Amino acid sequence: MSIFIIAEIGINHNGSLDIARRLIEIAKDCGADAVKFQKRTVDLVYAKDFLDSPRISPWGATQRAQKEGLELGEDGYAQIDADCREMGIAWFASAWDLKSFEFLQKFDLKHNKVASAMIVCEDLLEAIAEDGKPTFVSTGMSTRADIDRAVKIFRAAGCPFELMHCISAYPIPDGVANLNAIPALRARYGCEVGYSGHEAGLAISLGAAALGITSLERHITLDRTMYGSDQAASLEPAEFRSLVDGVRKIQHAMGDGAIGRSTKEEVPVARKLRARVAWDAR
Repeated sequence: MSIFIIAEIGINHNGSLDIARRLIEIAKDCGADAVKFQKRTVDLVYAKDFLDSPRISPWGATQRAQKEGLELGEDGYAQIDADCREMGIAWFASAWDLKSFEFLQKFDLKHNKVASAMIVCEDLLEAIAEDGKPTFVSTGMSTRADIDRAVKIFRAAGCPFELMHCISAYPIPDGVANLNAIPALRARYGCEVGYSGHEAGLAISLGAAALGITSLERHITLDRTMYGSDQAASLEPAEFRSLVDGVRKIQHAMGDGAIGRSTKEEVPVARKLRARVAWDAR
């Protein structure tokens, strides 16, 4: 099975439908299987005191102005849906609250996503699990009990799910990636495991591919110097293309693990380099 590669646009569009559409085109051209966004109802996700606090951004001087400026509305998502259908690439989004989840159900999406921040929200997990669509569940910032609870909810609902190992820092230092958590999650929960990466560069994600992940999610951006908290942990177009090429090459190279046999490519080399060996006797 080919690794399902997700180009995480998230909020890197900075509230611009134009940028979002360009990133979809780039993701498709690079060979991604899907693009993913983030959807929030600002007043449900954040406390009023926080929203009223100061923050200078391109949209104003408060946290509310910044958070609302990053959100796309129904017309924007309708255009995204139409563009993705025309280009032949899947899209979905992580809902950060129940109202956003209900909003996303207006579209015929094939997948759901639980963001790491939301894995502790049982009412949201239950609603997503009841929807029954294959769901990616990120495990950043989570205790073992958090993951146990989420897995229990999805299994009780009979909803197909896949855990995604994740470290929620932007970007993460190489030494905290803990890629060995990928086989550990697989062994503990008996499910498919992917990787949602927030590191700089490609090496850690390529290492995850060699550990047998079934999905890979990386943020994509037009330019890492753009405004936004996720930009520094994102890949620019040429990097994302290299990531997809590298992942496909690694998966193709893994083989079936059989030992003690010569490949057809080795036979003429062996005959030449072992010319003194009686091949017929072997």
